[in-house]
Amino acid sequence: MKEKVVLAYSGGLDTTAIIPWLKEHFDYEVICCCIDCGQGNELDGLEERAKLSGASKLYIEDIVDEFCDDYIMPCVQAGAVYENKYLLGTSMARPVIAKRLVEIARKEGASAICHGATGKGNDQIRFELGIKALAPDLKIIAPWRMTDIWTMQSREDEIEYCKQHGINLPFDHSQSYSRDRNLWHISHEGLELEDPSKEPNYEHMLVLGVTPQQAPDEAETVTMTFEKGVPTSLNGKPMKVSEIIKELNTLGGKHGIGIVDIVENRVVGMKSRGVYETPGGTILMEAHEQLEELVLDRATMEVKKDMGNKMAQIVYEGKWFTPLREAVQAFVTSTQEYVTGEVKFKLYKGNIIKAGTTSPYSLYSESLASFTTGDLYDHHDASGFITLFGLPLKVRAMKLAEAERK
Repeated sequence: MKEKVVLAYSGGLDTTAIIPWLKEHFDYEVICCCIDCGQGNELDGLEERAKLSGASKLYIEDIVDEFCDDYIMPCVQAGAVYENKYLLGTSMARPVIAKRLVEIARKEGASAICHGATGKGNDQIRFELGIKALAPDLKIIAPWRMTDIWTMQSREDEIEYCKQHGINLPFDHSQSYSRDRNLWHISHEGLELEDPSKEPNYEHMLVLGVTPQQAPDEAETVTMTFEKGVPTSLNGKPMKVSEIIKELNTLGGKHGIGIVDIVENRVVGMKSRGVYETPGGTILMEAHEQLEELVLDRATMEVKKDMGNKMAQIVYEGKWFTPLREAVQAFVTSTQEYVTGEVKFKLYKGNIIKAGTTSPYSLYSESLASFTTGDLYDHHDASGFITLFGLPLKVRAMKLAEAERK
């Protein structure tokens, strides 16, 4: 009986060409596994294509809610943003995909998992660290790094290879952006983006929305509620997280929210440029942060900011299944106990404008913050505080002056 390999299958040209390649070079039984993280119509026609290409079976696994609840929300609660701009859309999805690939491999008794990530990108690291952490016994096959037997270097090569194996597919030689899409975002790389001096061709590129210039001239008010850091309703309608993100994508895309052009530092050491569309995610993170401003004390917010940066690095580097991620997430979860309340804002031409925030656990005291003297605050107390708080500065200045006189 042939050994089985589980292929992370997107239905694109790369992973389609990999099916006959695996059979030819390894004599594997190929089981395709497409993980649905909210790719939309990209999944249409996959089963026929996989079977036509030589796969014995295709799994289409809907993990949208697991992705949202167990991977996206911990990052939202942490405020995890890589290099101040990237909201980790691809990074967050890779560990849950790796987890499901391992589960299918166990179910099928497969001895290997194959992925189509290139040898220059971050995804190879994310997939393989996830697989190693969950199934260290499984073999990992990465065709794009196996240059001795993977000789295809272009779309033309892959199309010709498929034709040679009796597979005629609806792909052509046209060039387009390299994209990755899920419920949280869509990324764009390639074409003019490979030259940082060139402006992105947004009219040709954007999928989820429009530019701020093309957005409506009227603002739109949105209201969200949170319980313990998790969104529970949108505009008065109770929804699960995945539904809220989907609706926010529509609203954000309409108003030109969440378009980011970034040159980022990849794990493998090179810089790469990409444009990310994250309309719903940008709104959700801003709303969550808006509520935290009311609820979290200063010291906790300071440490949480550091933990958010650490969480972003952990996720970006593919280290989800590690004790460090669990520890950082445990800290973040503890900070969310009182992040409950309602957030209101307006969407207008790429901007998210505050329109009022309330929480039963708000630490804001109008009597303290106003210019009117209240019972809790005596202005005279500030004199002693400033004396002690500024004592190191005063002593240093005195000592420097003393040293200069000698």
